Amino acid sequence: MSKNPVYITSEALKRQEDAIERIAAMPERPQSYHIVTYGCQMNAHDSETLAGMLEQMGMLEAKDRKEADLVLFNTCCVRENAERRALGNVTWLNELKKKNANLIIGVCGCMVQQPHMAERILKQYPFVDLAFGTHNVYELPEMLEVLLASGNRVVRLAQQENTIAEGLPVKRKNSNKAFITIMYGCNNYCSYCIVPYVRGRERSRSMDDILREAQTLLESGVKEIMLLGQNVNSYGNGGQETFPALLKALDQMGVPRIRFMTSHPKDLSDALIDAMAGGKHILNHLHLPVQSGSNEILLAMNRHYTREKYLERVYSLRQAIPNIGLTTDLIVGFPGETEAQFMDTVSLVEQVGYDAAFTFIYSAREGTAAAKLTGRLPEQETSERIGRLIRVMEESTQRTYQSMLGQQEQVLVESISKRDAAMVSGKGMRGITITFPGSSADIGQIIPVTIIQSATNTLKAQRLTEGE
Repeated sequence: MSKNPVYITSEALKRQEDAIERIAAMPERPQSYHIVTYGCQMNAHDSETLAGMLEQMGMLEAKDRKEADLVLFNTCCVRENAERRALGNVTWLNELKKKNANLIIGVCGCMVQQPHMAERILKQYPFVDLAFGTHNVYELPEMLEVLLASGNRVVRLAQQENTIAEGLPVKRKNSNKAFITIMYGCNNYCSYCIVPYVRGRERSRSMDDILREAQTLLESGVKEIMLLGQNVNSYGNGGQETFPALLKALDQMGVPRIRFMTSHPKDLSDALIDAMAGGKHILNHLHLPVQSGSNEILLAMNRHYTREKYLERVYSLRQAIPNIGLTTDLIVGFPGETEAQFMDTVSLVEQVGYDAAFTFIYSAREGTAAAKLTGRLPEQETSERIGRLIRVMEESTQRTYQSMLGQQEQVLVESISKRDAAMVSGKGMRGITITFPGSSADIGQIIPVTIIQSATNTLKAQRLTEGE
């Protein structure tokens, strides 16, 4: 069950607004900021909120951390490599601080929320000024004001994990696309995953608040909204507030393009499939992480479904939405994984025919159930396996791309192509990058095209002419 959310009070939010005003009036406040973001779209959206507050304080975004007066690292801890990268970059900033004593360095996000991590960061990195967890994002103005007034380091880690803060400012990276977080936290406790421990238990925003935010975005000209949550399929506050009902309401509102992630397979209901199939604006793409094709490994991962159940859901999706694009997450080298169990994953990839996949070598996370398991595989073996899996996945992607030749697509143009200034690039309805001839005038427009060529990671297209 979702934990009942506790909304941050208007008084607490007013304190942040007042702090923003006072900082903006400070003559010696930081003039510029730079945020480095690691991890998922949830982190990316948190960074947009942090940027929104900093902009209201009168700061401008610096393109490079070397040019900023304040640098924030919004961290991820899902895998050890992301943690190492973040801490390595924080260490590098010490050299900048030696040249600029007024530089403010902050570390926030999932990594900091882990037990004892904030203390470790402050002890090992004495040049870090600010550390706060995932539940304290809304308190940035108050924390920064204390830091500027006292010169003392500030650390905040909320003990109450079921909070929701509404109405925070956001500075979006893209004026044509926007994130909306519909829920926070996770109740699944997959044995390898640290997320429930750093993001807390599930709590869903009210549907009215979500629809109000979507309406504002729609009126501002946003063409595509991505709904975010650790497991959007389990969104809900009881009664009519379910994820299929939310999708239908957004579809009726007329948001041009609706995406969402991430979906847990165990909660992929027939009602959700029907909502996707019947929606005019819900894009035909679903990210459905399977993690492994072996029932024994899925059980050890605490995923609550079998290979057969997953494949049944894939079949139902393709029956209802024949041209749906499926993407997934795959973990190689879970403790005790045999060669036969790994080959179960390979065969599942071949059977499903994914458009793309994020592939990872298992990373033990302290505090999770899997971290206590024996049977860790040698690095050489996991590296060899993931190489094989990537090759199989690349073949699946190419089969998908080849099958799309001659098909029509709708592309939301995002930018001029990096390789050819006469081409534009954007995402099709299945989330695949598509390039075709165009100019900067096309950016932000939804352009109908015909797929004419398959490349390694993209499709090439030509515009549809009138009458086609």
